[in-house]
Amino acid sequence: MTRIHVLLVEDDDTWREGLTSYINKETDMTVAGTASTKEEAVAVFTEHRPDVVLMDINLTENNLDGIETALELTELQPDCRIIMLTSLTAEDVMVESFAAGAVNYISKTDFKEIPDAIRAAYNRQSAIHPTAAAALRNEFLRLKQEESKKLLSPAERDILQLIHKGQTQSEIEKTLFITKRTIKNHINRILKKMGAKTSKEAAAKAKQKKLF
Repeated sequence: MTRIHVLLVEDDDTWREGLTSYINKETDMTVAGTASTKEEAVAVFTEHRPDVVLMDINLTENNLDGIETALELTELQPDCRIIMLTSLTAEDVMVESFAAGAVNYISKTDFKEIPDAIRAAYNRQSAIHPTAAAALRNEFLRLKQEESKKLLSPAERDILQLIHKGQTQSEIEKTLFITKRTIKNHINRILKKMGAKTSKEAAAKAKQKKLF
């Protein structure tokens, strides 16, 4: 019998151990790997390429970073099957989950539904029509991109674009007709906003997020 390989992403040790045991009792599925953070999830997913991912919506308290993790996994593998696990029922959170690529959304209080949900996901039976899911995801990505662009001022985006092209501060000074002091002030603000240690790292992140 073919077993469905499941990746469980859950930060609560008790839930992670309990769900692992519960799922492994099913004869047609097994937990191939577990993770408690976004970074671990990406690493384990890359290594094992599971059939289905069970994703806790909050890997860090109230941050909804499970949605960001789901988005990153669908970028790695667009057809991956992700089921969001949560105690939240807000409609906007559910919409964001599906927009990020999830195929189902289950409350932790309904954990008995998980095995059947895993089978449905494995068999490409989604709780949302694929066309609607694609439209939601595109809109979600567009809104995220617009939100990110608002993080930086036009001048900061111009500077990052030039840094990405390999220009030095002296060259940027001549290109944008601004002083080195102004450039340094912009870069200091950019590093704080982007959570980067160097201007090159910030430029790379901005390029990845399509901010310029």
